[in-house]
Amino acid sequence: MAAPAPQNNRKVLGRLSLPERTFVANALRTETVGGVLLLIAAIAALIWANTPLKESYESVRDFHIGPGSLGLNLSIQHWAADGLLAVFFFVAGIELKRELVAGDLRDPKAAALPVIAAVCGMAVPALVYVLVTTFGSGSTDGWAVPTATDIAFALAVLAVIGTSLPSALRAFLLTLAVVDDLFAILIIAVFFTSDLNFAALGGAVVGLAVFWLLLRKRVRGWYIYVPLALAIWGLMYNSGVHATIAGVAMGLMLRCHRENGEEDSPGEHIEHLVRPVSAGLAVPLFALFSAGVAVSGGALGDVFTRPETLGVVLGLVVGKAVGIFGGTWLAARFTKAELNDELAWPDVFAVASLAGIGFTVSLLIGELAFKGDQLMTDEIKAAVLMGSLIAAVLASVLLKIRNAKYRKLCEDEERDEDQDGIPDVYEQDKPDYHLRMAEIYERKAAEHRRLAEVAGGSRSGGDGPA
Repeated sequence: MAAPAPQNNRKVLGRLSLPERTFVANALRTETVGGVLLLIAAIAALIWANTPLKESYESVRDFHIGPGSLGLNLSIQHWAADGLLAVFFFVAGIELKRELVAGDLRDPKAAALPVIAAVCGMAVPALVYVLVTTFGSGSTDGWAVPTATDIAFALAVLAVIGTSLPSALRAFLLTLAVVDDLFAILIIAVFFTSDLNFAALGGAVVGLAVFWLLLRKRVRGWYIYVPLALAIWGLMYNSGVHATIAGVAMGLMLRCHRENGEEDSPGEHIEHLVRPVSAGLAVPLFALFSAGVAVSGGALGDVFTRPETLGVVLGLVVGKAVGIFGGTWLAARFTKAELNDELAWPDVFAVASLAGIGFTVSLLIGELAFKGDQLMTDEIKAAVLMGSLIAAVLASVLLKIRNAKYRKLCEDEERDEDQDGIPDVYEQDKPDYHLRMAEIYERKAAEHRRLAEVAGGSRSGGDGPA
């Protein structure tokens, strides 16, 4: 008789390790606050651009400032897109580096799932856009617009609807967004680079080499790195390569593994300092000066009739959900991994739908794809807003259906009966866990018996304690 096949213990969306769970919780807490500010900024931009104050919005957005002699006399909107978003991509570079050296992406087997899901979650929306615009005789220039995921906006939606999403699903969403950001950076660098200024590009490369060398030599001092970073950014901007690439390049150079005696690596420390600036200032200001498009009944109707805008909406709403869900299912199917027993495939589809919120990077790519055509740029922005809104509503409905289940899972993850600072779910496999829990319950029972005896003695008039 043939020997039984060994049982496969690999799980899709399994429980995180305790350190990873703690890191994810801290990172997403900041992103959630930033996401709420992002929502407020987007709403403010729409109101400002669709009221009698519209002219003042355009005046501020198009106001130019900066040293022209350095090629940096830019509009406020341009500063937000090329300058402030460099801070956002700097943090994205640190996140990616940390995932590669200390997170889920360091293990090829563990990395396969989010990478495959992210790639499918970018390829399918692009394919949807190309098919819609091809059959509708539209422009395929915006194929990359619906490929992005905005993690801050997605988490803001979670905060608004109050869904207690389990840490495994939150980590999956975060890792998806990190990989998504990597490919978005590559898309911007490869497909949206204008005529190159090799002198400026060479200067930026030299600056990056100096930045890396200083890090290797353990040189400290913000007064060294901040001016150097600004010089690298300025040179990268003048080179014709999108300036945000400078941010991610510097983020990737930081050391993100801890050495003996370190509570945090330099990369983690700098991320803690810069992430609030990125989430709380840089991204909301970008939204304020990019999301202000004129919205009317006719304009909203055009979103669903023009092939370019319809392609963006369908790419975000349908392409993202189908791509990420399909990629996750295929990865599990061909690696013979099993879905976490506490979750179901509809949970994966709900998170995949949430990833259809492509706000920040989609707006940026829309500006780059249709540069010089302001009318089309505004229509693409309206499509991004509409697609992100529909994806948010769809995901909210799907997540609300399972909210009671999620709340119970979160309570189980947080429970700490022995009050040792470590959730009990992470100690159940330890040999002494059940013994310690029995001791705790016995102490509680003894305390209840003592209190009952005291209460009984008091009622009978005995010599109970005063």
